[in-house]
Amino acid sequence: MPVGDDTFAYRRHLPHLAKSDRTYFVTFATRDRFVLPPAARQMALDCCVHDNDVTYWLHTAIVMPDHVHMLFVPVDDWTLDRILRRVKGVSARLINQHLQRKGPLWQDESFDRILRSDEDVTRKGEYIANNPVRKGLVATPAEYPWLWWRTGNPACP
Repeated sequence: MPVGDDTFAYRRHLPHLAKSDRTYFVTFATRDRFVLPPAARQMALDCCVHDNDVTYWLHTAIVMPDHVHMLFVPVDDWTLDRILRRVKGVSARLINQHLQRKGPLWQDESFDRILRSDEDVTRKGEYIANNPVRKGLVATPAEYPWLWWRTGNPACP
């Protein structure tokens, strides 16, 4: 449903907005909060980074034990829904193969929101990077192996 010239709203269980040329903060979680082992976290991170500069311009991505955060801007005609189906679908297939398991890995929906024009992308990236510090997994973001920052980010650990 259009809510503006180039903004569309839709809803499944959660509300979603789509707007071209905007930065998205996205979180998606494993089904039943399944804890990903280290090799699976690396596979998920690799899938998040794989389409960087192809389907989206990635600022930051992190894979926590049971969820993922991404901060990105879709490229050209790539929609948020299409990007997430690709990242979640490929990562689920690879992780399930590796773990010799079947069935859905990720929850159906993600939490996503468009950053407001006055929000700072660097600060949001720092918030994402500090997630494992807040959870007590590491002392600094630089110690966390499943964190990816765009090269040249001034906040890069």
